[in-house]
Amino acid sequence: MKTLLLTGFEPFLQFRENPTAAAVKMFDGEVIGDYRITGRVYPVAFDQINELITSDIDALKPDVVVNLGLAGGRHTIDIERIAINCIDGRTDNEGFTPDGEKIDASGPDGLFSTLPIKRLEKALKANHVPARISNSAGTYLCNNLMYTSLNHIRQSGKSTPAGFIHVPAHHEIGTELNVSSWSQDDINKAVGIILGNI
Repeated sequence: MKTLLLTGFEPFLQFRENPTAAAVKMFDGEVIGDYRITGRVYPVAFDQINELITSDIDALKPDVVVNLGLAGGRHTIDIERIAINCIDGRTDNEGFTPDGEKIDASGPDGLFSTLPIKRLEKALKANHVPARISNSAGTYLCNNLMYTSLNHIRQSGKSTPAGFIHVPAHHEIGTELNVSSWSQDDINKAVGIILGNI
């Protein structure tokens, strides 16, 4: 049985819940197609994220890595095309505020997703799930996690497919913050379609 590493994040900033954590917990241990899903929920902390993802990749030796993140305000499933070697923006949960630092001082400026992004977009739309390919994962923890996953796999000389998917807020967040939102069930459905079409 192949292994698929599925990651999400804890709540952060003004978001008191994170639908990616709920999705990861739902699919952890499930078998979808050829893959057994191993779920991890990571802290929103720049000083921990690189070690956590590289340690999990080394320990689990997954055949695929799918990272999930919340993009509050977006109204589609966004399949990220590229991660950039930069962190910037808002303060993380540990009080650190990035200021344009490189994720890897010697790493490439950008790394492209190695997931079948066109196939995933097509599968989601075929199931009436609004989806698009996004050309910016931002500069916050989501981009950091995507970049580090791809960079570590590259440095290890492996060809493990890896990438990042942004999901909208769920209705509890949407109601509280007045942003676009989906039900958690619809978010879980979208993640299930993605996992079934890797």
